[in-house]
Amino acid sequence: MSQDSSAPPPTPDPIPPPSISETQAEDLIHGICFKTGPPRLIGAELEWLVVDAEHPARPLPPERLRAAHTAARALPLHSRVTVEPGGQLELSSAPATSLTGCVDDLQADLTAVRGALLARGMVLRGLGRDPRLPYRRLLNSPRYDAMEAYFDRTGPAGRAMMCASASVQVCVDAGHQEPGALGHGRRWRLAHLLGAVLVAAFANSRAQEGPYAGWRCARQGIWSDLDSRRALAPPLDADPRAGWTRQALDTEVMCVRSYEGDGMWEIPRGTTFRDWLRTGGNPSLRAPTAEDLDYHLTTLFPPVRPRGHLELRMIDAQPGDDGWLVPVAVVHALFDDPEAAETAYRVAKGLADSYGTQPAPRNPLWRSAAEHGLADPELRTAAKACFLAAAEALPRLGASRHVQDAVADFTHRYVLRGRCPADDESTQVLTGKEVRR
Repeated sequence: MSQDSSAPPPTPDPIPPPSISETQAEDLIHGICFKTGPPRLIGAELEWLVVDAEHPARPLPPERLRAAHTAARALPLHSRVTVEPGGQLELSSAPATSLTGCVDDLQADLTAVRGALLARGMVLRGLGRDPRLPYRRLLNSPRYDAMEAYFDRTGPAGRAMMCASASVQVCVDAGHQEPGALGHGRRWRLAHLLGAVLVAAFANSRAQEGPYAGWRCARQGIWSDLDSRRALAPPLDADPRAGWTRQALDTEVMCVRSYEGDGMWEIPRGTTFRDWLRTGGNPSLRAPTAEDLDYHLTTLFPPVRPRGHLELRMIDAQPGDDGWLVPVAVVHALFDDPEAAETAYRVAKGLADSYGTQPAPRNPLWRSAAEHGLADPELRTAAKACFLAAAEALPRLGASRHVQDAVADFTHRYVLRGRCPADDESTQVLTGKEVRR
């Protein structure tokens, strides 16, 4: 029987991209994760819980959450709007050449988003961990299906991270390659050394029950309980590029994507990316590609992630309309003002050195920060020195009076008193009106 000439030709099988070698993978990570140059840009990613304006303690139906996301995406914003698996709304600023530019754009975008949500009976809440149970995943996609299945092997922390956590992530340039106060090696170390201080000062996810009962930063407990390597910092005694490259390649592959649009994604067990590069790790796996490596890097969740710039990921989402701008301003000052950076490095290193070299977030200092916040006297002393140095630096960096006042208010209300937002009981529950600073 002759073929019908009017029928469309069969769709050819997708052609996979070329595979890469172990050396090529190392070179790719070296080239993309630390872009060096003079520090000049700052950015922030703000994650928020979306709740009902009148009954915030009640979980929102999926259709209302999706309506909130659609409304936010329809707005003409400076920032990029994305959605986390549990329905958390994220605003990611464009890289800004000044703190003022970053803050002004985000404030304008937040005003617009809040207005659009309020018209639909919803509001944003800044809280590091959603207290509403059970955790419910809103997004269904091959990525999140695979991520959930992977994390379920090691316990409930993965689902909690995906569906119930929210943060303020601050992004700073990696800096020059050469050593010194602005060198990327020093800035890389500073980000990790400061991490526990930032966890403690901005802790805003107090747990009343469960494995983190009483902790000021239960969100940090969740991250520390993810699988044994994916959320860890690399050893800081190595060159940043070499250390991060080893960490990335020696972490298990979370999933292997299908080239077919509706194909199932494989979830290998016990196969690191280096295994995959060398042997395939499993006879059923195809050869890895540069695209697979790029994707693998997006499934790593260390406290500081190098993405050309440095992404500080350890800070809880903050309460109030403007609470988020305090960690953005403080991090900017401690990294980009030379005098404040020197103070922060000296103070944080002295504190961290007394707690050994176990990587964050499993270092005992990080656990104390998550459990006790600034009630830990050593962390309180370190935070006081860092926040006062940041406050002195902000006028030199051209920060607005509004930003300076917000940092000063936070410093006096919390840091100097050995307190953190988690110590304000009213900020830890979902109420109709969140307490403002």
